[in-house]
Amino acid sequence: MTTLGTSGLILNEKLMFEHSDPGRKGYSLPALDVPEVAMPAELVRAEVTGFPELSEVDVVRHFTRLSTWNYGVDSGFYPLGSCTMKYNPKINESVARLPGLAGIHPATPEHLSQGALKLMYELQTSLAEISGFPAITLQPAAGAHGELAGMLMVRAWHEAQGNPRSKVLIPDTAHGTNPASATLCGYQVVPVTSDGVLSAQTVAAHMDDEVAALMVTNPNTLGLFESEIRAICDIVHAKGGLVYCDGANLNALMGIARPGDMGIDVMHFNLHKTFATPHGGGGPGSGPVGVTEALVPFLPVPVVTSSASGYRLQYDRPQSIGRMRSFFGNFGVMVRAYAYIRTMGAAGLKHASEMAVLNANYVRAKLEGTFHLPYQNRSLHEVVFSDRDLDGDCHTLDLAKRLIDYGYHPPTIYFPLVVKGAIMIEPTETESQETLDEFCEAMLAIAGEARDNPELLHAAPVRTRIRRLDETAAARKPRLKWEG
Repeated sequence: MTTLGTSGLILNEKLMFEHSDPGRKGYSLPALDVPEVAMPAELVRAEVTGFPELSEVDVVRHFTRLSTWNYGVDSGFYPLGSCTMKYNPKINESVARLPGLAGIHPATPEHLSQGALKLMYELQTSLAEISGFPAITLQPAAGAHGELAGMLMVRAWHEAQGNPRSKVLIPDTAHGTNPASATLCGYQVVPVTSDGVLSAQTVAAHMDDEVAALMVTNPNTLGLFESEIRAICDIVHAKGGLVYCDGANLNALMGIARPGDMGIDVMHFNLHKTFATPHGGGGPGSGPVGVTEALVPFLPVPVVTSSASGYRLQYDRPQSIGRMRSFFGNFGVMVRAYAYIRTMGAAGLKHASEMAVLNANYVRAKLEGTFHLPYQNRSLHEVVFSDRDLDGDCHTLDLAKRLIDYGYHPPTIYFPLVVKGAIMIEPTETESQETLDEFCEAMLAIAGEARDNPELLHAAPVRTRIRRLDETAAARKPRLKWEG
């Protein structure tokens, strides 16, 4: 078997302070040929004590070596489950760097921003068509931020009815940030158990006049479609509640089914998970939210509108929940999503979803029988195994660490919580059969090592620059600054 990893050169690297040598410089200035003038004291920064002194080659090598420690979707396969580290086509990056888009200032007057406003308006229109919602806000800066915006609109709607209500139902297969978003909006979270998929009967048993909303993820975090979603929405609506859908897994439905047609009232999009925009490191991000007509008055301001005279930002919306973000959101991320949608077209978006589902089921077929599959329902965009059948007292964490030795970033582990020892694999649509075959070969080889040489897994990773860390100590006693 050919593995992606290598046992060749692994570059180590000191801190910049450890490279420092007094008198070294990374610049060369010509001799002074004008009269010397002293800067006013109040404009001169005090000397930075202990600041490293380095040559240009020191600096270049330092950051180049550090870059070799990174693992990104451009360097290898990310089987990363719920975070969907989806490949970002380079044309999106090129478009986002066009001077007129990259250089526009957010305070530019509307009459000089017509191109940017048109792009935002058309992105809203495209997302509305894809999802089945009549209105979209682009303002939230991330998926969880979109959740918060959506639930604030749910609360505003109930308050406008004269009854804010107090509870939100959240299934055990919902996305992990949902309880936090509901709590931030002042709701009591009511957990709802499921058997892999949520039943209408279970929801009916929990519904009462104090339930403001049900927050559901569809497909859910097990990669399973909530097949009773239409009946569930009807039950919630009959009791005066609303249904929030976490759109994190829209990559399985895009171009095939529309959440707005299923009875959903509000849903956020993760542009990085579905529309190939960057993700990671806390940003940039974008989490647009789609709503039904009933929730349109509560959208964050400003709202991008269109008329015969052009595009404008509308602020006069008395029932709005207000601003969710400075200016209008992360515009550069919107540009990338717009480019992706325009490049793919309707047929391409549908094909992407079909391939994402096919790839996940291909991985499932290759690994099922060796790895325990806790739910037999048909998988969509991801498949969740468990560590139940691993030999040698080996567990999910051991498998994840050993995958690093084979050159793969580990998948999401120990989530969703409804599966003990969960191993969540989501290949997305861009991975080839060759890549998936090699990954599955590595997984099967590790299962064999667990049987024949379990200590190898317990010690993994063994081919990395740094061996397995004490993660508890790292979390409780972190070293966050240089100490000479």
